[in-house]
Amino acid sequence: MSTERRYEFSWDLLGDIEEGRPNLGNTTRVEIYRLMQFTFRDVIEQNLGSEKTDEIFFAAGKLAGKEFYKHMITSTQDLNDFVNQLQEVLKDLGIGILRIEKADMEKGELTLTVSEDLDCSGLPELGYEICTYDEGFISALLESFTGTPFHVKEIDCWCTGDRTCRFTAKAASLLSGADQ
Repeated sequence: MSTERRYEFSWDLLGDIEEGRPNLGNTTRVEIYRLMQFTFRDVIEQNLGSEKTDEIFFAAGKLAGKEFYKHMITSTQDLNDFVNQLQEVLKDLGIGILRIEKADMEKGELTLTVSEDLDCSGLPELGYEICTYDEGFISALLESFTGTPFHVKEIDCWCTGDRTCRFTAKAASLLSGADQ
């Protein structure tokens, strides 16, 4: 088995959209994004199980959040500036509408929502949260902003009957062993 990596992520892999899609541009429908996401989930789950699938999607979200921060957010030390930038770019890109419900940075705790979430808004009720990719994405964004790892957990989801996705975020250094 070869250890050579063929798909190590680089921002360059996003390509030159103007050159490659001169007629279609940089947009597609949400159904196509979800088709890709949920077929990946299904095949990975069939091969590795649900728990490992969630771990993979969390890790992918974390890598995406780190790269997204590097390429889409201007570095700042100000929480309000960071949140304003993030709200604007997430909305402009059609990813979702971010709101901060609670933020206590001295305690390293936040509660935030993402409405019209690209991953799940409009899906049927399943009885469980599905936004593990978003958990990783948000975790990496917060770590990139603060320099401190964050544990992010979805507590409300469209798929549990809520009409927004709600996440708690806690600085990992402040968690007890049971919380991690």
